[in-house]
Amino acid sequence: MIDLYYWTTPNGHKITLFLEEAGLEYNIKPVNIGKGEQFEPNFLKISPNNRIPAIVDYDPIDGDKPISVFESGAILIYLAGKTGKLMPKDLRGQVEVMEWLMWQVSALGPMAGQFNHFANYAPEQLSYPTDRYLRETGRLYAVLDKQLANREFIADEYSIADIACFPWITPERQGQNFDEFPNLRRWKETIESRPATQRAYARAEEINPESESVVEGEDSWNILFGQGKETVQRTLM
Repeated sequence: MIDLYYWTTPNGHKITLFLEEAGLEYNIKPVNIGKGEQFEPNFLKISPNNRIPAIVDYDPIDGDKPISVFESGAILIYLAGKTGKLMPKDLRGQVEVMEWLMWQVSALGPMAGQFNHFANYAPEQLSYPTDRYLRETGRLYAVLDKQLANREFIADEYSIADIACFPWITPERQGQNFDEFPNLRRWKETIESRPATQRAYARAEEINPESESVVEGEDSWNILFGQGKETVQRTLM
């Protein structure tokens, strides 16, 4: 059994997508980030960066004590290693998957996230950061669209690279026109049609029916966007 500490964000969806595809038993432990539950002491023992997702695997392959893992990319790598699924068997295939996984966690996620913040949550609308992240997100969409020009999935076979990228492409609030990215649109629709994808997003609906709404008022905004070094230092006292 795996405990998944989760909220209905793109990074949270990555892990339910994997777990559903792999057929692993898991138990969702909701962490409502809009209410500050990511700062509770028991969660910080598992995820010291105050962020979801995180997992605890009570049946690791070494047969030893439970293992906790935080950071979505690290969790996907861990689960692929545990199950032998959604990762190519050959060296070159593994390298390609890892390249695109790192691309997602270092580029696609952060840039799309910054655009979403400045376009939808910033207390004042500033054209420079909004335009900057809009253009960079568009560039990254084009990079992925090009990669998908002659293949069904990012690294030929469906893998953790696709699982990592899909939730960041799915929300159509990134200011992009999918008519300009036909390969990306075809890939997105293919993954949406997978039964495991539909099950994963059904779980999200169960946990948080208002999944598009993370910020609910000033207190929620401050919890999500008003953090600084003091937030961490308080937990050390």
